[in-house]
Amino acid sequence: MEPLSAIEAFVRSAELGSFSAAARKLVLTPAAVSKSVARLEDSLGVRLFQRTTRKLKLTEAGEHLFADVAGSLHTLQEALTRVSSERLEPTGTLKLSLAPAFGREYVLPVLKPYREACPRVLPEWHFENRQVDLIAEGYDVAVGAGLELSAGLVARELARIHIIAVSSKEYLKKHGTPKTPEELAHHQVIAFRSPRTGKPRVWTMRNRDGTEALVDPKPAILLSEVDAMAAAVRGGMGVALLPTSQVLADVERGTAIRVLPEWYADGGPLLVYFSSQRLLPARVRVFIELLAAHFKQEKLAQRFRADR
Repeated sequence: MEPLSAIEAFVRSAELGSFSAAARKLVLTPAAVSKSVARLEDSLGVRLFQRTTRKLKLTEAGEHLFADVAGSLHTLQEALTRVSSERLEPTGTLKLSLAPAFGREYVLPVLKPYREACPRVLPEWHFENRQVDLIAEGYDVAVGAGLELSAGLVARELARIHIIAVSSKEYLKKHGTPKTPEELAHHQVIAFRSPRTGKPRVWTMRNRDGTEALVDPKPAILLSEVDAMAAAVRGGMGVALLPTSQVLADVERGTAIRVLPEWYADGGPLLVYFSSQRLLPARVRVFIELLAAHFKQEKLAQRFRADR
């Protein structure tokens, strides 16, 4: 198959009647256009133009080829221009996956500036507590932690997450405040049920001195969803170990109380996942830039740390 450039050189030369005019249209030299057409003729084994010193005239074979490809070339160029402009100007649908409570609190504020920046994009945001397969399920972006970096995916770190112990004023007034991780064994612990093992999640907590403590108390309540755990904490049902990204807003508002303030566990990085393609669609690139700027403006990376 001949390169598109050779076909275009032939079509423009036929339309304009000379290599010089075609060269001006294509921003090339006349010699380059002539050589491109000559290579096309050699490849096809036919002469496409009758050349004179003053004008080009299509041969019968050239007339047939021009009739077949001129319209198609225009359609193809329009398609290429449209695809290229979509990379530069945001269009289409932005399909995003994120955890419900975290997404509402820390990502939803990006939606308004995103719509202002990308008015031709339809935001399709899925608030869900599950690990999605970005490529297989057609997602553009996921924000969260623990997603497997399969082939074709990359991730950009937004913050580090810590796990902290939280409770409520109501519960602490009735049951007292634990002073050490070991004292959690004497409290109503709201534990997370691991989806892999079906058992309560065990955490290794540490303090600022580097001392570590294994937290594996018998749970009073076992839940499989962190939003429900946070709601149970607010309802005065006990003490829970939860990610700072999940409970920071409650702590800052006073609807949850941090206990064991010197202790925390490492919850890993909070990431934005997206396709590893070299040329990201503009709708994805703009969202990632706005999200990173929002995290920086709100100092979320610092606020999510429990060792500050």
